[in-house]
Amino acid sequence: MSNQLIASEETLSTEIINHWDLEKAWSIFNFLDISEGTRKDYQYRIGHFLNFIDGEGLNQDSFLEYKKYLKLRTDYTVATKNKYLITAKIFLKELNRRRLLPVDITQNIKSFSQSKKHKKEGLNEQEIEKLTFALKELPNSLHNTRIKAIISLLVLQGLRQVEITRLDVKDVDLIRKTALIEGKGRDDKEIIYLHPETVRQIKRYLKANNLKDGALFVSNSNNSRNTRITTRGLRLIIKKILGGLEINKGVHGFRHYFTTTLLKNYQGDLLRVAQYTRHRSLEMLQVYNDNIEMENDLPKYYKTFKGVKF
Repeated sequence: MSNQLIASEETLSTEIINHWDLEKAWSIFNFLDISEGTRKDYQYRIGHFLNFIDGEGLNQDSFLEYKKYLKLRTDYTVATKNKYLITAKIFLKELNRRRLLPVDITQNIKSFSQSKKHKKEGLNEQEIEKLTFALKELPNSLHNTRIKAIISLLVLQGLRQVEITRLDVKDVDLIRKTALIEGKGRDDKEIIYLHPETVRQIKRYLKANNLKDGALFVSNSNNSRNTRITTRGLRLIIKKILGGLEINKGVHGFRHYFTTTLLKNYQGDLLRVAQYTRHRSLEMLQVYNDNIEMENDLPKYYKTFKGVKF
């Protein structure tokens, strides 16, 4: 029997894939129960898999061969390889669910094993000090009140990018010093307590910009002016600020700093820190804590072998 997949018609499965344009492939993700951000990520990456099978057609080993191909890509991180692999897996499973493919060719094929240890460093205390000093020196303007409000949510609240972009003015209660956050993978909003400095910066921002309702932060770019800011737009703002200070870190570096600083000051009390970071599992917090303990232990390690010279 041919290795080519067989559906109700012999050519059905190859026609499904090989004769589709990207827009048609994107439509497969339109009715999945996922966030809009995740949907766009899948649609962005699926072309990579379609290009891989172009010309060869789709057969029972296509998904496994795709994994082998990704494994050889030394220019991709393991995280990137998994993103491409998962996108293809979701796509093929949905085709099978809709009976456009007769079998699920992704079964028993695992994703790439990935270390849970942090490979990218967060901002350190010296970089935060450099940043706060620069912010203090900024002249008063509508633009600068916006920057300071965003930075306060990153540094003092440890919010994720998407959580900031989803914030509405009505979500912030400056009297009670609270905000309602739509967290990662959550269907409902959860309450967080705002640091007094965060309250001060948001209050100044709202007053200066005369904001009463709608999105808390909107875009200032010409193409999407006055629409809700996107995570990409937020990253560009932060990249410009950090780049001007010669700080080579990304937006997630703020959450790393927030979490690490809490763990140091709460002396490894994971349960208490989790209430502020809103990690659903303590496993990731333990990774942070292990890194802190390792760094604290390094002087002892160095001293152990201090007599060894080459």
